[in-house]
Amino acid sequence: MRNIPFEKTLITGGFWADKQNLVRTVSMRSIYDRFTETGRFDAFNFDWKEGMPNKPHIFWDSDVAKWLESAAYLIANSPEPELEAIVDGVVDKIAAHQDECGYFNIYFTVIEPEARFTRRGDHELYCAGHLIEAAVAYFKATGKRKFLDAMCRYADYIEKVFVTEKSASFDSPGHEEIELALVKLADVTGERRYLNLAKHFIDIRGTENDRGYDRASAWYSQSHLPCREQTTAVGHSVRAVYLYSAMADIAEKFGDPELADACEKLFENITKRRMYVTGGIGSTRVGEAFTVDYDLPSVTAYTESCASLGLALFAHRMQLLRTDAVYAETVERILYNGFMSSISLDGKSFFYENPLEITPALLAVRGEIHYPATERSEIFGCSCCPPNITRFIASVANFLYTVDDENRTVFVNQFMQSESSFNLGGSPATIKQQTLYPADGKITVTWNGEPCTIAVRVPSWCDAYNGLKDDDGYIYYHAEDGEVIELDFAPEVRFITADSRVTGNEGRIAVAYGPVIYCAEAHDNPAPIRDIRIDTEAIFTHGVNTELGVPMLSVRAYRRKNDGELYTYGKAPLEAFDAVLIPYYAFANRGQSEMAVWLMAR
Repeated sequence: MRNIPFEKTLITGGFWADKQNLVRTVSMRSIYDRFTETGRFDAFNFDWKEGMPNKPHIFWDSDVAKWLESAAYLIANSPEPELEAIVDGVVDKIAAHQDECGYFNIYFTVIEPEARFTRRGDHELYCAGHLIEAAVAYFKATGKRKFLDAMCRYADYIEKVFVTEKSASFDSPGHEEIELALVKLADVTGERRYLNLAKHFIDIRGTENDRGYDRASAWYSQSHLPCREQTTAVGHSVRAVYLYSAMADIAEKFGDPELADACEKLFENITKRRMYVTGGIGSTRVGEAFTVDYDLPSVTAYTESCASLGLALFAHRMQLLRTDAVYAETVERILYNGFMSSISLDGKSFFYENPLEITPALLAVRGEIHYPATERSEIFGCSCCPPNITRFIASVANFLYTVDDENRTVFVNQFMQSESSFNLGGSPATIKQQTLYPADGKITVTWNGEPCTIAVRVPSWCDAYNGLKDDDGYIYYHAEDGEVIELDFAPEVRFITADSRVTGNEGRIAVAYGPVIYCAEAHDNPAPIRDIRIDTEAIFTHGVNTELGVPMLSVRAYRRKNDGELYTYGKAPLEAFDAVLIPYYAFANRGQSEMAVWLMAR
C-alpha cells in the first residue's frame, strides 16, 4: 500500500476548498503577523542580546518551521509569490547562521551555546524535525534546494552526534517528531541513512541504553518501555501519537511485524478506550496527557488541537499497514469535529484545547481547577497549534487515497470534491470526486485510466448504501476507463451513547448528522445547557444558522422550570421548547457561552 500525496490532488470545491481558501487568504497572514509581533521571525536574525524584548524560546524554531511548511503546501497547489518571498528570506537567514558542523537552533546558539544536546526536554530534536519537514515540503513545492541542503547537513550532524560519537547527553528525543521528518527526508533524497537514523531513535527508546530522562516519569515521554512492548497509550498525548506515527512508518518501511503489532494495539487502546467522541485525545492538563481507560471528562477535557491532528496522522499511516475502514473512520471523525473546532470560522483565531462542555460560571474557581479557554486566541505563549492547523488543512488531500499497485486497487478513504492524477501500476490515471460532503452524502467518482478496482469506504454512520460492503468496510467496484460510480450515503440524524464506564455521560446522548457531531450553545438555547433534554422521538428540522453561516438542527426538547429553591421535593415540572444545535466545530464563534455536546435524552 502507498499513499497518493496531496500534491497530486487539487481540491476543486466544497467544504475543504472553502477551508483551504480561508487558510490561504486569512490564517497565514494572521499567524505571520502575530509571529512577527512576538519576535519569532526576527529571532532568525540571530542578533538578540540581553535586555532586548522577545527573548528567543526553545520551541520558536518549530513555530516558524510549521508556518514555512504551510506556505510550501499552499505554493505546491497555486503560485504564492508573497509567501515564497517570505520563505526564501527565512531560508537565507538559516543558511547564513547555520553552524559549520551543520547544527541549527536559535535558542541554543544565541542564548546557551554551551548547552547543545545536553537537555533532553528542551526540544532541539523536535525543532530540527519541523525544520526538516518544512525543507522537504519547500523542495517538493519549488524545486529549490537551499533549505533542503541545509537540513541534510543538520541531519548528518545529528547522526554523527547520536549514532557515531554518542556525544549527546541523551539518546532519544524528549519530544518525538524528528523520526517522522527523517522518514520524509529519506524519501525525498533517497538517502537510506536518514531512514536508519529514524529507526535508531525508535529502537533505542525506552531501552536500558536510552539515557537522559527521569525513569520515574518515563511514561510522560513514552520511554517507560521499548517501543515494540508498548500496548497502552500513555503520557503527553501529542508526543505519543507522533511516536506511534513514526513507529508505523518504520514498521511499513522495514516490514517489521512486531512494530506493526504494537501500533495496532496502541491504536485500539486509543480509539476504544481513550478517545473523545469528537476524536480528541489527552484528557488532562497535567502533562497534557492520557490518563486511564474511559476517563473522558467533558468540562475539563484538554484535547489539545495538535493531539487530534497527530492521531489522524497515526490512523492514516495505519492504513498503509492494513486494509480496514476503521483507520479512515477515525480520520473522518477528527477532520469534521475535534480538529476543525480548533480554528475559528473567520480563520484568525485558534483553540489550544477543545472542551466538550463549557460553563463560564466555573471560571471563578479556575485557580483551583483547570478549565479550558472559552474563546479562541490569535496566538499563545506556546503557539504550536496555529501553524500546525494551517499545514494540516493545506495538505488535507493526503487523506483521500491509498493504492495497491500490485492488485491495481484504489482505496477512496475520504470524500472531497477533487481531481487527482497519479500513476497506478506504472500507468497514468485520473480520479475525480463530485460531492457536497459532509452536507450531502451523494458522491460521484469518475475513473480515467486502465481497468482497476476502486474500493470506496462506507461510513460507519451509514446504514443505507448502494453496494455490497466487504468485511473491511469498503465496497469494491471494477472500473473501466471512463467509469462513473455514483453513491449516496444519505446522512441522517443519529444518536451516540457512551460506554457506561465513561463517567458523566450517563443518560446522555451526542447528536450527529453524518460525520459531524453537533452541540448546543446558550446563544441559541436557554441556560443551563446541561439541563436540556432532547426528545429522541421528535423529528429534527434542518436549516442554516445565518449568524454563523453553518448548518443547524432544530428539535423539540425540554428543560426544568426552576422555582427559586435550591432543592425541591418531587419531580420538577418540565417545559417544552425547540432546541437549536450547531456543528461542534462552530462553537465559541459568538463570544463566551455555555456549550455542551452530551445532552440528556427524554
